[in-house]
Amino acid sequence: MNDTTLYRIAIWLIPLVIAIVFHEVAHGYVARMLGDQTAAQRGRLTLNPIRHVDPVGTLLVPMMLALANAPIFGWAKPVPVVTARLNHPRRDMALVALAGPGINLVMAMIAAAAIGVWVGSAGGLPQSGVAGFIAANLINFLLINVFLAIFNLLPVPPFDGGHVVEAILPRALAAHYAKLSRFGFPVMLFLLVILPTIAPSANVVARVVGPIADWVLGLLLAIFHVSLASA
Repeated sequence: MNDTTLYRIAIWLIPLVIAIVFHEVAHGYVARMLGDQTAAQRGRLTLNPIRHVDPVGTLLVPMMLALANAPIFGWAKPVPVVTARLNHPRRDMALVALAGPGINLVMAMIAAAAIGVWVGSAGGLPQSGVAGFIAANLINFLLINVFLAIFNLLPVPPFDGGHVVEAILPRALAAHYAKLSRFGFPVMLFLLVILPTIAPSANVVARVVGPIADWVLGLLLAIFHVSLASA
């Protein structure tokens, strides 16, 4: 593993870990606000990444993707939420689910604003040295947060969008729909790796998530008068 590969892993893995840790903690905090103390009782309402790291999803998969020069993606250990403990289980579970993508969008806005201020004051972002490393992390933090927000809103269990769908469906149908969450990892693997390989025209990420993420990214950059090309 050469220095270029290590640099690529670092500038993607650091912002990814921060983004997914905030994502999970947001779920836990909103769940606590709405009556479920499970995450707090298990010590998961902390920004300490060690409490949230999934060896496969947080480390192995992103590193393998980086080595393959593929888009970087990953996940943390889900924060435990007991739906029955929520004040209004169906409605509140949807709010808990939306908290994750919501905080990702907030952090994307903060990153875009920071890039805008940096570019405005310095005429551009540095490309080398420590400052260049920080700038690369900041840009990737923006990209990752936008992608995580949109990807997690896919209306398929176990994604956050799946929980929102459960809240909308009739109770009997929602119970059957929720059972799909046990296939979470295979579904993620299928959407990210297998489907794009066997049927590029049905690539959900490229055809659905990508365009929406690009639109959100463009909106944020326009709001803060930023061009990544010039940055």
